[in-house]
Amino acid sequence: MSHTDKFSTSRKHQRSLKNSVSLSGMGLFTGMKSEIKLRPAPEGTGIVFQRMDLPNKPTLPALAEYVQETPRCTILGTDNFKVQTVEHILSALKAHDIDNLIIEIEGPEIPSCDGSALPFVELIEKAGIVSQSKTKKIHHLETPIFWSKGDVHLVALPSEEFRISYTLNYPNSELLKSQFFTVHVDEETYKEEIASARTFSLYEEVVPLIEKGNIKGGRLDNAVIIKGDSVLNPEGVRYENEMVRHKILDLIGDLALVGQSFIAHVIAIRSGHFSNTSFAKELVNSFKMETHVNV
Repeated sequence: MSHTDKFSTSRKHQRSLKNSVSLSGMGLFTGMKSEIKLRPAPEGTGIVFQRMDLPNKPTLPALAEYVQETPRCTILGTDNFKVQTVEHILSALKAHDIDNLIIEIEGPEIPSCDGSALPFVELIEKAGIVSQSKTKKIHHLETPIFWSKGDVHLVALPSEEFRISYTLNYPNSELLKSQFFTVHVDEETYKEEIASARTFSLYEEVVPLIEKGNIKGGRLDNAVIIKGDSVLNPEGVRYENEMVRHKILDLIGDLALVGQSFIAHVIAIRSGHFSNTSFAKELVNSFKMETHVNV
């Protein structure tokens, strides 16, 4: 099958926010206070981070090619600066189909808020969404695209909707074991089913990281901590399967780094930030091949 058979495309109008909105908080990993401001941007801008606290206020596109590290979060950067923990805000923007936006940030890390994407959804709703005059291309897969390494697998299948299906597997955790969830991603279902799911960690994994100073801002009000067969957070979980829902939240954010709109059913098994962003790069390469062939 030729590459021209792999895709079909459609178009819809680009979108941005109506108004600027801001939010402040503490970074989960750095423990540093930071403030972000979401600022509307013209057609063709894309999603761009701007470090307002650095000389010359440098900018960084939210694209997979700028992924530097994935140490329990996704870090974008260049040789000179970086922006950490971008996945939650990008997840909310992707679910709301926002194409053009400047994310001004004072500090090295996006605020963790409550460990979910709900505060960013509420920020988007406060700002409002505007349809712009220019259109964008939407890629529709005709054949599968996949990425595998060991027992981690991701595949994008042809679909009439953007859907994520995720299988989580922690065989050594009495409480987690396996969880599965599937969801059609749009603004409504994202807010109802995904946005409020918080980041989580096993107690025995997170304690050494805190002791080493790798997680300076971790608290029970911005992460779910699991020890044995119990959740340490006094309020418990927001969903019985909150953990797999958060994995979907992360995956949507990492797939936003493709930087182009696409329709597919993405199936993930045990994926994390490294595999998610590697898969995003695989999608980017496939779309580039499509563009090259169709020129």
